[in-house]
Amino acid sequence: MLPPAVETRALGKSFGLVPVLLDVDLRVASGRAAVIIGGNGAGKSTLLAILAGVSAPSSGNALIFGQESHRLAADTRRNIAMLSHHSFLYPNLTALENLEFYASLYGVRNPHDAAYEWLTRVGLANFAGERVRRFSRGMEQRLAAARAMIAAPMLLLLDEPFGALDSAGVAIMTDLIRTELARGCAVVASAHAPMKFDGVDLDQYEIRRGRLIPLSDHAEPPRASRLRALLGRQNQ
Repeated sequence: MLPPAVETRALGKSFGLVPVLLDVDLRVASGRAAVIIGGNGAGKSTLLAILAGVSAPSSGNALIFGQESHRLAADTRRNIAMLSHHSFLYPNLTALENLEFYASLYGVRNPHDAAYEWLTRVGLANFAGERVRRFSRGMEQRLAAARAMIAAPMLLLLDEPFGALDSAGVAIMTDLIRTELARGCAVVASAHAPMKFDGVDLDQYEIRRGRLIPLSDHAEPPRASRLRALLGRQNQ
């Protein structure tokens, strides 16, 4: 039996004497999505950084496909991608050049074709030759999503993926996430409010005082999510 994509056991993280995460237990199977909800400073980004292997837990364990997150084998690390508040794009390169670079770095076949295909998928094909420094924040977010997904990762970590996106961008991002889940990728996303994708089951949690609390499947969320609000405007 294959291990889950993500499994944390009594995970804790402190910065100095300040605890940020306490006894976090989370399990995400391949093809499933978990949404981590919390306000600014709640620890959402810290948890994603631990899952990405760029930060080590202070206590407990974080296992990615059965391996300790901060000691991942190279082939496992290649199966993880992250969309964060930093785009990791090169502002003086064009959109196409950025994606060609990352496609080549990840060993994707036909980097040029793959780059152009992803520009089309995120609605930026008409801006392929534009330098990224001229992009709006929303355009940069779309391109960063293509950068994260171009190598078909099996674990996708999304830190507030709908930030800076207009309604068209939200629809594109939603479709990308659906597609990744359908092909068996596991997704862990952070957000400020609950999300809802029609036809997609999301395991939702809230970080409260450092602890991860499952949200009831039957309780109405206290406030509408950004995604639902934006999609609602589209349908008006």
